[in-house]
Amino acid sequence: MKHQMSDEEILSRGKAVMESEVQAIQAAKAHLGDSFVEAIHTLLACKGRVCVTGIGKAGLIGDKVSSTLASTGTISYPLHPVEALHGDLGMVHADDVVIGLSKSGGSELVTLLPILRQKGCKVILLTADPSSAAAQHAHHVLHIGDMPEACPLGYAPSSSTTSMLAVGDALALVLMEVRAFSPEQYAGSHPGGALGRALLQCQEIMRTGEDCPVVEASSTLAECYEAILKAPRRAGASAVVDTDGTLVGIVTQGDFFRLFENRERTSQMSLAEVMSSNPKRVRSDELVQHALHRMREHRIDELPVVDAQDKLVGMIDVQDLIARGFSLFDTR
Repeated sequence: MKHQMSDEEILSRGKAVMESEVQAIQAAKAHLGDSFVEAIHTLLACKGRVCVTGIGKAGLIGDKVSSTLASTGTISYPLHPVEALHGDLGMVHADDVVIGLSKSGGSELVTLLPILRQKGCKVILLTADPSSAAAQHAHHVLHIGDMPEACPLGYAPSSSTTSMLAVGDALALVLMEVRAFSPEQYAGSHPGGALGRALLQCQEIMRTGEDCPVVEASSTLAECYEAILKAPRRAGASAVVDTDGTLVGIVTQGDFFRLFENRERTSQMSLAEVMSSNPKRVRSDELVQHALHRMREHRIDELPVVDAQDKLVGMIDVQDLIARGFSLFDTR
């Protein structure tokens, strides 16, 4: 029979569930101690991969922990305990470190962990019962606390899985920090989607070679226009450099329209007379996000890219940013 609840009661219950899970994380935090530090050192010393295993809801949390480890510099893979006992143990090597997750410490891990130890693996266990059967087979036991589940029946894994996730994240992210895992390395693990875009460097998206029109400052306006037209991909501007390749200016297609409105202007004019000197620019090793911010701020569609010596190495065109999924609108 459906339980009738008012809107206020529904909201109150939702907050109560979240409060239970907050308290569970606080309890897990209070239990962090020497065993956590030892587990980090064991993971740092791992010469193989990190195997994460658990069953049921704990297994699903383990999958997430394994994914977080893998994306932050620690080679990791998930292992289902039942499948492991039916052949998948072959993927585990003696130099791997195993992270097991079990609230009760009495699941299939009781059978699996001794076998993994016999292989030579170091074992880290996340559990609510440090004296459990599974805990007896672990080198390091991380107590996640033993708070009541947020479930109104007290059965469905909720507070316990939240605690496991928090402790798993703590392991992964502390490892990431100790290893000094860089934004560039992180980008390499996230080439697609918003994360990948946020960490792309300008050199990864800029136009180069024939797609980047460039002329010397001594060239004429006509020569500059010809360079833009010859570009295989539609170009909206040409960079202007001095004799050693240092960026000194830029001429856009919009400049041509404005220049030829004045009939006294001729195609044989020197670029030095008409180019925009000292244009906005970006370093090749800067993030594309910085380039996009500069283009938004100054309302420009093309941005020259230079190296550490201020020599031109490419051009970022707003069309390419749009094609890669960047927004022209500031979403801060």
